[in-house]
Amino acid sequence: MMRCLYWPVGSPKRRANQNFYGSAMSPRRPSRRPSARRAKSRIILVLGGAASGKSEAALRLAGPRGPHAFVATGQGLDDEMILRIDRHRATRSPVWETVEEPIEVEAWIAKHGSRYRTILLDCVTLWLSNLIGIGLSEATVLTRVTSLLRAMRATAARIVIVSNELGLGLVSMEPTTRAFRDLAGRVNQNIAAEAEEVLFVVSGMPLRLK
Repeated sequence: MMRCLYWPVGSPKRRANQNFYGSAMSPRRPSRRPSARRAKSRIILVLGGAASGKSEAALRLAGPRGPHAFVATGQGLDDEMILRIDRHRATRSPVWETVEEPIEVEAWIAKHGSRYRTILLDCVTLWLSNLIGIGLSEATVLTRVTSLLRAMRATAARIVIVSNELGLGLVSMEPTTRAFRDLAGRVNQNIAAEAEEVLFVVSGMPLRLK
């Protein structure tokens, strides 16, 4: 029959047992210090479909301490878009400064990024649409994305990037729509490869992909 061994506190066998297993009175707890992977998470990509809650999830990543910059790429070209922009602006706390920059996002970050604790770019998909809208080729757009990532790496601010996942729906019959979907997917892949963390938001619930 197996016996349960017990040694009095202070006995040589008790001390030897503690040295091998750790404290006999309390189990060894894991360190609460953040891992090196989390500590270096300078660029975070937040993906999701339309009205998935991705913007709200991205805002929560910044925390309450500012100053933070919300770089909005959407343009109020119609009443519905103006209402959408105003609604998003109303949900942000005073620590956020809203910057409307539909085209020259990378230049703005290179010039002003060091002033902020966090820069939230919302969103990449609209920025791509704006670049295509002014007549830039796909190759030029991809070069601009590379410049954007370079500017983000050069600034001291934490970067949170919001982008739409367009590849989960039905395939459009329009060639231009398919081409834009493919471009957006390629850009998302490039950003995800550079980011330390990637989240996918569904129904307001963030799933960690990386």
